Amino acid sequence: MSGMENDINFIQEEGERCKDDLVVYALSTCGFCRRALIFLRQHSIKFKYVYFDEQEPALQETIIKKLRVQFNEDLSFPFLVINCKKYIIGFDQEEWEKELL
Repeated sequence: MSGMENDINFIQEEGERCKDDLVVYALSTCGFCRRALIFLRQHSIKFKYVYFDEQEPALQETIIKKLRVQFNEDLSFPFLVINCKKYIIGFDQEEWEKELL
């Protein structure tokens, strides 16, 4: 997915915790996405994110296809990618705490 990521303007958030490479695909209007980003910030976790709905349609299609091929999943939000190997779909605080803290 590295080639595609070069086309995406990710927003980098710094944090004291950075044991994993975290990428969040979110929607700017999604309450669950907002809570997920707040969770990461509150726990001082380093991550990068992009608002899917603010990308050009062609790039949205590319993101959907790449994530579908990589993880065999349809895109739902938030979509958290951990070290390009694991993923979590949606924001369940307990699940995120277990995986990230």
